[in-house]
This record gives sequence, structure tokens and C-alpha cells, in this order.
Amino acid sequence: MWLIDSEAVATRIKTGSDWCLIVEASAPFAGYDMAESGRAEVAPISGETPFADQLGKMMLAVSEENVPDSGRIALEVTFDSGRVRCETWSGDLRQSSK
Repeated sequence: MWLIDSEAVATRIKTGSDWCLIVEASAPFAGYDMAESGRAEVAPISGETPFADQLGKMMLAVSEENVPDSGRIALEVTFDSGRVRCETWSGDLRQSSK
């Protein structure tokens, strides 16, 4: 998943092979084929993600949670209208809003 700010700076949030949460500067790329596992599509945000409600809103703060053996496991982004939490769970990226 990529977050793109008002100055077109892209930040990618994904899970790592060690189940940590990776946050890095990275430009979005095209979708790709995963053979029998299907196809990964890269598309603009839809209403099916907690970040959809925050589109165009000002980001006020970012905080993260770390554990000694894995590193970063969660990232919480605070907007003036709510918060979105990204976390890794058994290798999957999960998003929730508060």
C-alpha cells in the first residue's frame, strides 16, 4: 500500500518476510502476475479501506510500535478527523480506523 502526500511523495507500507512492518519511500509500480496465485493490481484508493475516509485530510502525527525481536509491528497515523492503524498480523497487513 502506498500513501501519497500533497507534494507527490510516496510512502509504501508493507509486511516483511520476518512479519515486521516496513515503511519506506517508494514510488508505486504497475501490477504483476503471480501465476497460479493470481494477479496483484495497483489501483487508486477505494471506499474499502480505512484510509479512504482520510483522503485529502491533514496528517497530524505518526507513531509506531516496536518489539525487540521483530522491529516495527504497527504504525498509527492521526488525522484531524480520526486515526488509521496499520499492523502486521501473521505476515498480513491489517488496517483499522478509530
